[in-house]
Amino acid sequence: MAIAKAERLMNLALCLLGTRRPLTKRELRSSIEAYLEAAGDDAFNRMFERDKDDLRELGLIIDTAENVEGEAAYQARRDLNQLPPITLDPAEAAALGLAARVWQQARLAGAASGALQKLRAAGMPLTEDDRGASGALQPRIPAQDAAFEPLMLACRDRRPVVFQYRKSTEAQPARRQVEPWILECWRGHWYLAGWDRDRRAERVFRLSRITGPVRSRAGAYTAEVPDQVRVRETVERWAGESATASARIRLRKGCGYPLRARATQARDTGDGWEELEVPYGHGLGAWLAEFGPDVLVLEPADLRADVVDRLRAVAKG
Repeated sequence: MAIAKAERLMNLALCLLGTRRPLTKRELRSSIEAYLEAAGDDAFNRMFERDKDDLRELGLIIDTAENVEGEAAYQARRDLNQLPPITLDPAEAAALGLAARVWQQARLAGAASGALQKLRAAGMPLTEDDRGASGALQPRIPAQDAAFEPLMLACRDRRPVVFQYRKSTEAQPARRQVEPWILECWRGHWYLAGWDRDRRAERVFRLSRITGPVRSRAGAYTAEVPDQVRVRETVERWAGESATASARIRLRKGCGYPLRARATQARDTGDGWEELEVPYGHGLGAWLAEFGPDVLVLEPADLRADVVDRLRAVAKG
């Protein structure tokens, strides 16, 4: 019966780690049972090269040397394949565990889970659940937007991207050419900050408004990447978070909880609605329009007109 590849890789790793001198392929073939089952020299050579590459991809450092007869020989020295002591304080451990959970719906979920298991095996408690608590209130940062993974890779590799983006004021999406800088999660939504080539200015995009695939483009960035990119401050500014003025709105009961959480004053009108005062700044109209018929703007008049225009634009589409 053929020996499973996982067992074959483990036996090869043990041989390379346990030897005191580099071993040739001939010596490894005679020491590992799975290699004895190879149909011939060519089949063995292909199998060994694949296994060696797989072990290196898994992180094993394999040195190559020549013996006195000029043959290639291999060894995985223990001093090169030992991790230093892991010393994370509780805040760092919690942040690392939370970062890994960002990938719970993404392609790298398996790799993130494996990394967490290795850290736990090294004795690092990463969550309350690891210390015996129920873990019912573990923090989560979902990454369900289809654009998240390609944009994360584009930010890492500094690759320009192109995608279709639908603004809250427009019924149809428009093509955007962006040099991505950073992704950040704020209030349950992921945002991308970058340089908009068409508008020749910094812009922030909400990933849930990106439609269709994100396509990467060749070439270097045309704008310098800032040393610090404050995504949250930009989003707050556009959402009126730093505003000093107030707006008065009516909010249907049981709806619009994010608005209710931001209200400085609230009053139940007794007719199924509540009257709220909320901070008023640039971008508040776009946010209010997202709540549709559940929000009525009372004042100021310019904010009311802004929301009405946005809703009409969407209705026409």
